[in-house]
Amino acid sequence: MHQALYRKWRPGSFDDVIGQDHITSVLKYEVTENKLSHAYLFSGSRGTGKTTCAKILAKAVNCEHPENGNPCGHCANCLSLEEGSSTDVVEMDAASNNGIENIRAIRDEVTYVPGMMKYRVYIIDEVHMLSTSAFNALLKTLEEPPAHVIFILATTELQKLPATVISRCQRFEFRRISNTNIVDRLMSIAKAEGIDLDERAAAQIARLSQGGMRDAISLLDLCSAGTHKVTVDLVNETTGCSSRTDLLALVEAVARRDGETVLAQVDTLVKSSKDLIVYWQELISFWRDMLVLQISSNAAEYLDLTDVEFEELKRVSGLFTREQLLAHAALLEDAYLNMQKANVIKRLTAEITLLKMTDPRLDTSVTSLMARISKIEERLKGGTPVVSMEVQKEAPVSEPVSAPAKPLQRQKQEPAVQSASAAKTIKPMREWPEILDTLSKSDITLASPLKGAQAFRKGEGGYLIRFRGAFGMDRLQAGDNLQKLLNAMRSVLSETITEQDVELALAEPKDNQYAEQQSLFSELENH
Repeated sequence: MHQALYRKWRPGSFDDVIGQDHITSVLKYEVTENKLSHAYLFSGSRGTGKTTCAKILAKAVNCEHPENGNPCGHCANCLSLEEGSSTDVVEMDAASNNGIENIRAIRDEVTYVPGMMKYRVYIIDEVHMLSTSAFNALLKTLEEPPAHVIFILATTELQKLPATVISRCQRFEFRRISNTNIVDRLMSIAKAEGIDLDERAAAQIARLSQGGMRDAISLLDLCSAGTHKVTVDLVNETTGCSSRTDLLALVEAVARRDGETVLAQVDTLVKSSKDLIVYWQELISFWRDMLVLQISSNAAEYLDLTDVEFEELKRVSGLFTREQLLAHAALLEDAYLNMQKANVIKRLTAEITLLKMTDPRLDTSVTSLMARISKIEERLKGGTPVVSMEVQKEAPVSEPVSAPAKPLQRQKQEPAVQSASAAKTIKPMREWPEILDTLSKSDITLASPLKGAQAFRKGEGGYLIRFRGAFGMDRLQAGDNLQKLLNAMRSVLSETITEQDVELALAEPKDNQYAEQQSLFSELENH
């Protein structure tokens, strides 16, 4: 019968354990110096060596001839434990044995001395699955077990354990194993097994295993079945993953707002019978990598990529702003959570999410709006004209563009008239809402008609207030209303502003160049 590679190549000593030196060095010391704890707690993600180290520790404390804290592997006790014939080392899966009766059985057994070995060892895997009553039954025994008993608890969800249990154990946190260590281990196993493993394929397997050595070896076993040549394309095909070329093509389509290509990519993915959730995890990982590249000056240290892949990532990440990447990542995460719900059409969720990423106007979330604002700010910093008001391009200068403004009775000169220039560069006045709020405190009847107006700073100096209709502009020019507005502007802007600095205009020229329903965001982003 074929033996799974992860079982065949399971480490037999602490020295064989990969990537957990901070734990194995302490355990070796305790075995060598006979300074053993009565209870150990191993926590960490799956496949990082918790159960393996528990078994090695059980052998090491009972080995007749330990070697530098490692079990010799040749004595009667080591061989007995390797074969699973010893009754002095008990392994229990708390996922299926989580009742109080199971713990009571252990509590009754611990009073008996070991039959053949020095220590009776209880390995309880997935200990967080124990019921509350089972934990309560375990507490007293766990705190003061007989001298010949050692408990080793293992869990992937430390947060579910009662604090009273954690405090009674010597705790070790198992880390995710680095991709470099996983690749080295896979290449070593492949060489010993006669498997032709491409290094790029090993790197892809390492990425998919997410720091779990057992998962990586199991994937190698799966991919090598029926063939002795394992390539990156074979790994992608076997696991249902997409190639990096496909991911790059989708990212570039999102960057150039190509919805057609995005839909075609999803269609190809669905027709190929690949797992959409697996693909979505790859997208989230790719966006994470682009964010790391933009944020960190030492991004290479946090990215397990080849030199070619790093350069490709650097190129495509430059197509987005940091705020855009954050907005996209939030959309991808929400979609991933939705895809895991029952009765959800995954394809529709994927298409809608990607289309929102290609067209920010479809996404009204705060994160998306912040990304759009950031893009506008970058253009403003660069001096790019954001809004260009073209006022009746071919009309003679003497011809008014919009309804003429009424003269101010209290002023000898006309401070506010429509612009007759062909084009002006203006920038939105962010303080306008605050100005209106200040104005409403002194004259709310004047502030109300101005809420529909838009205020801008003119590139050549001064301010432009643009109205959607003549009523608001007429209201402002009546009496001393303009002076009230100037006082509010001076208060908020802390600037000296005269009536000559303010220009009033209607938003719509006679040729209907500006549509009232066009939003400020759309107008700014389209220039």
